[in-house]
Amino acid sequence: MTNLDVTTFGEAMAMFIAEEPGPLHEVSRYYRELAGAEINVAIGLARLGLKSGWASKVGSDSFGKFVMERLKNENVDISCVVIDEKYPTGFQIKSKALVGDPEVQYFRKGSAASYMRKEEFKESFFLKSSHVHLTGIPLAISEYAKEFASFIVRSVLKKRIPISFDPNLRPALWKSEQEMISVVNDFAFKSNYVLPGLQEGRILTGYEDPRDIASFYLDKGVEAVIVKLGEKGTFYKTSHEEGQVDSFPVERVVDTVGAGDGFSVGFISALFENLSIYESVRRGNAIGALAVQSYGDYNGYPTKQQLDDFMAMYTS
Repeated sequence: MTNLDVTTFGEAMAMFIAEEPGPLHEVSRYYRELAGAEINVAIGLARLGLKSGWASKVGSDSFGKFVMERLKNENVDISCVVIDEKYPTGFQIKSKALVGDPEVQYFRKGSAASYMRKEEFKESFFLKSSHVHLTGIPLAISEYAKEFASFIVRSVLKKRIPISFDPNLRPALWKSEQEMISVVNDFAFKSNYVLPGLQEGRILTGYEDPRDIASFYLDKGVEAVIVKLGEKGTFYKTSHEEGQVDSFPVERVVDTVGAGDGFSVGFISALFENLSIYESVRRGNAIGALAVQSYGDYNGYPTKQQLDDFMAMYTS
């Protein structure tokens, strides 16, 4: 295994997207894609030329084989993926939304990924990378996955490897909102970069204004906080600067799922080029804009050349 630029971990699922709009129980035809916040980021970074790796467990079933083959084709390192003979790969179904967010139903309880155990993984997979990205989803799917996440964070902190954290709140997966806030914030406080959406930030901090949300985490030692504002762009704040970056024009919103992960792709990739915080956020906004203009969670993520061409159209 070669050293990686970015590693991440979480659950991947087969995703069946409705071919026609309407309630999911009335849809008769679906097409298959791949879903999972962390695999979205790994794929997006690989498309930009970075060496990305993803760790998890998948079942020894057709969905698991689909996950592995798709990630391999996207040049994501899957050497730290465990094949589980007992538990299955999860899946989800997603509606075709003409307006607003699509409806998504998950079938993930008891999935292989929910049984991730630290004893089954190579610590070196993460310790030899230059950056670790995580989300709040593994913290919610099971105690096993949460303990695994704690183990990885403790390990990389000792090596001073930067961590980016997207809360990616999934309230339905938690026993209570109080537990969700407590656990997610505990991980956020240990991260270098925290990337909440505005509503997520309000839930997690109790503050309404993006500046106050950012200050809440900065006061805990976080290096930079980026609050995603949707169509209004993105607010960022560090200990010495702050600002708001406008969103990119979008001709037609097709599917909003994956936009936040696309932002993470842009932001993290910019860190590797030593771009300013402003330019890093702007790149994140660009990929988010591209993501919402195509179906599927990561289908709109660009190559480096496609990204440069898109951003050049809006550079004076």
